[in-house]
Amino acid sequence: MVSKGEQQQGRTGKRRLIVHVGVQKTGSTSIQRHLGRNAKALSDRLVVRTPDEGTPMRPLGRAAVNFSLRSESGDAEAALKIALDDVLDTLPANDLPVLLSHENLAGAMPGNGGETRLYPALPQIVSLIRGHAKDFDTDFVYYSRRMNAWKSSVWAQAVRTDGYTRREEEFMLETAELPGWGDLHRRLVEAVGGKRVTRFKLEDEPEAERPGRQLLLHAGLSDAEIDALQPLEGPSMSRLNDASTEFLRHLNSLNINPHARGKVADLVVRTQSLFNADHRPEGTL
Repeated sequence: MVSKGEQQQGRTGKRRLIVHVGVQKTGSTSIQRHLGRNAKALSDRLVVRTPDEGTPMRPLGRAAVNFSLRSESGDAEAALKIALDDVLDTLPANDLPVLLSHENLAGAMPGNGGETRLYPALPQIVSLIRGHAKDFDTDFVYYSRRMNAWKSSVWAQAVRTDGYTRREEEFMLETAELPGWGDLHRRLVEAVGGKRVTRFKLEDEPEAERPGRQLLLHAGLSDAEIDALQPLEGPSMSRLNDASTEFLRHLNSLNINPHARGKVADLVVRTQSLFNADHRPEGTL
């Protein structure tokens, strides 16, 4: 655990940098929406950076995924460092702790780009971030989720966003040998040290309307301060219904322009009811 004094400033006396690396499908989007909704209330306690459209956090996430798929490439490593610098350059010149939150900092999830392992490049990514952000005292946070439920959600997301073409049963067979979260934690600790890695369980979050309580407590807020934040209204990045997911899975098998595929996927997300077997257009019986 991080002591009260270390919550404001790192163990080394440097400015504290908390890097929330996701992972995908563990509530990151809800956490980021909650942070964004309460940006003003948090601004005197915490500097927050999330992957909002048009911000340097978007390229940082893409660079981390690309690095995870091409970790042997010097170009991919250089691009990740440049993207990190672009984010750090936006930080205000004060002593407030900084929270970077992006699920893609974990790298490619299973089903993306042919990846079937449990974030093999994440230890390299956190080591690179810590070594490159020399002016900060950096620690890393990730959320986990019960493995079977997580893999099912990852499959649906891979179909939705990453062009994955195989059925859920096939995906489960591909990932049957994935180790548990304990293996990932061990590798992260070996990379940056035990005091710099914290795992939170999604199932331990007490309120869906105020997601990320464990993360905010880790960043130095009190329970009372978190309780005073505005709650969310409605879920984030809900899983598509089964028929919509199946339609996209078949779409992914077609040789069509990726931009066109993305347009169709957006339409499917907005009109899921059309893919229900009992859908009746307005005005029909």
